Amino acid sequence: MKHDREIGAQSPDTQQTLRRRFDNMHKAARTGVAATAEERLDRLDRLRNMLLENETAFVEAISADFCNRSAHESRLLDIVLTLNSLRTARKNLRRWMRDERRHVDLSFQPAKAWVRYEPLGVIGIISPWNYPIFLALGPLVDALAAGNRAMIKPSELTPRTSALLAEKIAEKFDETEVAVIVGDAEIAQAFSGLPFDHLVFTGSTPVGRKVMQAAAANLTPVTLELGGKSPVVVCDDYPLEAAARSISFGKYLNAGQTCISPDYALVPKDKVEEFAKLVIEQARVKYPSLAKNGDYTSIISPRHYDRLAVAISDARAAGARVLSLDDDGTAEFRKIPPTVVIDTPEDNLLLTEEIFGPILPIIGYETLDEVAEYINARDRPLALYAFGKDKRQLKGILDRSISGGVTLNGTMLHAAQESMSFGGVGASGIGGYHGHAGFKRFSHARSVHKIGFINLFEKLGPPWGGLAGRTTNFLKKRR
Repeated sequence: MKHDREIGAQSPDTQQTLRRRFDNMHKAARTGVAATAEERLDRLDRLRNMLLENETAFVEAISADFCNRSAHESRLLDIVLTLNSLRTARKNLRRWMRDERRHVDLSFQPAKAWVRYEPLGVIGIISPWNYPIFLALGPLVDALAAGNRAMIKPSELTPRTSALLAEKIAEKFDETEVAVIVGDAEIAQAFSGLPFDHLVFTGSTPVGRKVMQAAAANLTPVTLELGGKSPVVVCDDYPLEAAARSISFGKYLNAGQTCISPDYALVPKDKVEEFAKLVIEQARVKYPSLAKNGDYTSIISPRHYDRLAVAISDARAAGARVLSLDDDGTAEFRKIPPTVVIDTPEDNLLLTEEIFGPILPIIGYETLDEVAEYINARDRPLALYAFGKDKRQLKGILDRSISGGVTLNGTMLHAAQESMSFGGVGASGIGGYHGHAGFKRFSHARSVHKIGFINLFEKLGPPWGGLAGRTTNFLKKRR
């Protein structure tokens, strides 16, 4: 295959080459002045050109890594979303870079104060396999807009895509500007231990804990984009078929291999049966066939496939009711049919771990109080979805739960908004980025205070005297 040669052309990094590449970039970041707007725009333009020039090659490489990945999903969710990030950064960069004036209290007048947003230095990015372009280059866009240099460690589970990305980045960028590190989990571990000025990790919560521990040795600040079990709540007043259509779309996109995919559905108890059938019916409309259907994405690896297959088997053996599309030979293509599960045992993987696959447990409820209690008894999720027409009910769900982000009457679209920060809370992550929030995340907000024509504070003393006492009394009485 075409991409097999590209893998061979990109030798995996060793710990020695990793350290050398970091040291060179770190040295470059500590010399000279901060990157100008023109230099930052040039880097963003080079990144955009790299993406457009190699779009087809990236789509083919991603599909080969997955066994099959929908070309439409790759173009929309990896290429287009990254281009959206680039467009936002380019359009707003000069405004983001402006100093921000701050108020100076009467006590310290005459003076001026402002905040400068300055590059942190070298940003480390550890990206996952499920969206191997967007989750590698999305943070990079924000890092470059903020004037930083960056090193990316993509997942070893997408070797063709990672090798191609390393090759094409090297063609557009000097090694001290942007570098892609190719290697296994051992290299990823060494990568997370480098003394970056900021480290971004997207992946599972257990691995995120290890990354944070490694970063702590260098006091490296982190942004962790993790995951967890993102709930979807269907209120009693929302049309069931419309909810099933939206939830089916969000759940089975990329075969459920999305950190903000709806993980389980909370549905009025008397509508569980009907809702389950509607979800499967919607999946059948979207995917009339599975095995050789290019629109339905495969599971990333045999290990991930086996984990999901066993979870379904265990749930069925424990008495759960399993509804799914007909299996037309999907195992050969490492595909799990779209599935819903009713009466899932509480100790089953489907209710205890993030699923990361095309399986939707459905849980019945009688009151929204039960819903809040169920959600709050678990770790805070990366996303929450609620479908309802009554604004008071939707507000009540928001008021009584905490999540990284929310989409109402739909799924996942909040994460695509460049005007809002995307990130988790608690076990689902630390910090957020995207757009202006990303620019600030990867900048140092440097406070500057400039004394005016006289420093009145110094005039008070020492030696302290009556003027200091009168001034203190005056300042104390201010409201």
